[in-house]
Amino acid sequence: MNGNIKKDEKVMVIFQPSGRRGLVYKGRSIREASIEIGEGIEGPCGGKGACGKCRVKILDGFFERFGVDSNLKNLSPINSLEKEFLNPEDEKDGFRLACQARILGNIVVFVPEVSRLGKLIVRKPLRNIEVKIDPAVKKYFIKLPEANLNDLRSDWERIQDEFRQRYGLIDLSIDYQVLKNLQKVVRDGNWEITVFIWNDREVIKVESGNVDKAYGLAIDIGTTTLAGYLCDLSDGRVLATSSMMNPQVVFGEDIMSRISYAVTNPDGLERLNQSVIDGINSIIDDVTSIAGIHPTEIVDITVVGNTCMHHIFLCLDPKNIGRSPFTPAIKSSLNIKTREIGFKNSLKVSPGSYVHVLPIEAGFVGADNVGVLISEEPYNQDSIILIIDIGTNGELVLGNRKRLLSCSCATGPAFEGAQIKYGMRASPGAIEKIEIDPETKEVRYKVIGKDEWNTELKEVGAMGICGSGIIDGVSQLYLAGIIDKTGRFNKNIETQRYRESNGEPEFVIAWARETSIGKDIVITQNDVRAIQLGKGALYAGAKIMMRHLGVDRVDKVILAGAFGNYIDKKSAAVLGLFPDCPLENVISVGNAAGDGARMALLNIDKRREADWIARKVEYLELTLEPDFDIIFAEAMWIPHMKDEFPSIASFLSSTPIDKEKQSWV
Repeated sequence: MNGNIKKDEKVMVIFQPSGRRGLVYKGRSIREASIEIGEGIEGPCGGKGACGKCRVKILDGFFERFGVDSNLKNLSPINSLEKEFLNPEDEKDGFRLACQARILGNIVVFVPEVSRLGKLIVRKPLRNIEVKIDPAVKKYFIKLPEANLNDLRSDWERIQDEFRQRYGLIDLSIDYQVLKNLQKVVRDGNWEITVFIWNDREVIKVESGNVDKAYGLAIDIGTTTLAGYLCDLSDGRVLATSSMMNPQVVFGEDIMSRISYAVTNPDGLERLNQSVIDGINSIIDDVTSIAGIHPTEIVDITVVGNTCMHHIFLCLDPKNIGRSPFTPAIKSSLNIKTREIGFKNSLKVSPGSYVHVLPIEAGFVGADNVGVLISEEPYNQDSIILIIDIGTNGELVLGNRKRLLSCSCATGPAFEGAQIKYGMRASPGAIEKIEIDPETKEVRYKVIGKDEWNTELKEVGAMGICGSGIIDGVSQLYLAGIIDKTGRFNKNIETQRYRESNGEPEFVIAWARETSIGKDIVITQNDVRAIQLGKGALYAGAKIMMRHLGVDRVDKVILAGAFGNYIDKKSAAVLGLFPDCPLENVISVGNAAGDGARMALLNIDKRREADWIARKVEYLELTLEPDFDIIFAEAMWIPHMKDEFPSIASFLSSTPIDKEKQSWV
């Protein structure tokens, strides 16, 4: 439809309260218009009409200051997907879903606070790592003999001879961009220069005089967030860190939404690539400003990311990793000139530098997982270790020095707040911790941005529930006897917080007076089911790997990723996120993928180690397991249908549930 629209068929769209406006083609959805104009509207489902998070209100009337006559008639008729999230009163008040309503004329759109793409609290704390400093890029200060009529060697020959004689480096090459400025740099330094050499093979930068420092940048490209670590290559110190929401989230919350956008839009891949390049460049600006250096002083970059982010960053079509047999374009690590990355803008660092992209394991186990492996090194340990990297996709590794298995679980985005009625990202106002009194069924909670519990605050301002909060919430509902092992609500519970809405049970976590959205924030039966599906997938993946490995227990559980760093391990254990393990052996390591990227930046042997382990790990395709459905169904129970959990038996035994009456619904 859009392909036949002419330029004279553009209409004005104005977003309030931001005031952003622009002309867009008729037939665009409000969400598509928001992406073009730069208005941030939530859309965890990627515009499929499946989450209802992009509710907007169409303002009616003539707006003289804009010269725009706005009304609901300037939109396509409301469709069946919208009717699932909008009641008749909402429709009467002018509410629509931005991803479904198509623009036919001028409109003014009010974006409610709950639908605005708020500033994500990116919590990827820095961890101390131990690694031998041996980077790919090394710097050398040399004094060249001046040119004269008795010595007619070129400047480049002089440099080659110097390195051959003093350092034993032969067959050096030089980057073309460096060569173009070589003579000026040499003479500006009065024949004293600092030479930066990559992998003992190529001169990638030459500066006049004696330069003290060399800098590198480790980048973790997550589906939801970007994180960057600026390091001193001489001693490994982290000089500055920066993180931000991945700008691609406006195109879809999860991997499949990004792949779909790339496939269905002629310039989709280019726009996705450009957004992540722009995001990384923003991080470069941030860290270099903090450190007081110029971006071109960065001479080396390492990158990790899941397979989809890997392909988009490298301008590789992600289409085939989104459909069976999920084949990536390449698995091995890559070294690419930073100036060659991107369709339009490139990374604004030293133009002769390289970006080293770590290898990937399989279609849905990417370089980020390899980063976790070289950071945690389970292949050097005797204990059976289970590593869980929880995000929009769950990646698991199990084993020890004898054998390592990996798998990918389709957990869905529920753990990050999507598919949850009042779910949201980890931004200010999100409920991140929940406790429910087993006797009174009263609730206390904490919101991001405030240290106190809600009971200690005059104004709470809760807006929704983030991933760590929903895991706490479902676990607490179970421990308080409000839901049973099957996840079903106990309809006989005596509390005003339990009720039914349109026939669906729900439990009130925050009353409307405590929120900034004017509504009670609840956990519904569908919310519980969404979490059960996600945690069931993780547990089933771990159980199947344990079977292939021939073990009946795990000695240690490592929760990786920013999300894994903030979930309560007791809540995760009660929920049944992983097989039984003593809680003292359940540890959160934060952004282990970013740690792996730093290690590869600071030590070239870690890059070789990454190449080796990426091929050594055995990938299991869970969909090929004949009994996966049975294992998955059993794992959906809380904490599990059959498995015992001696490590948390004391918690479970106090649960006020009549176990004889539990049944699956």
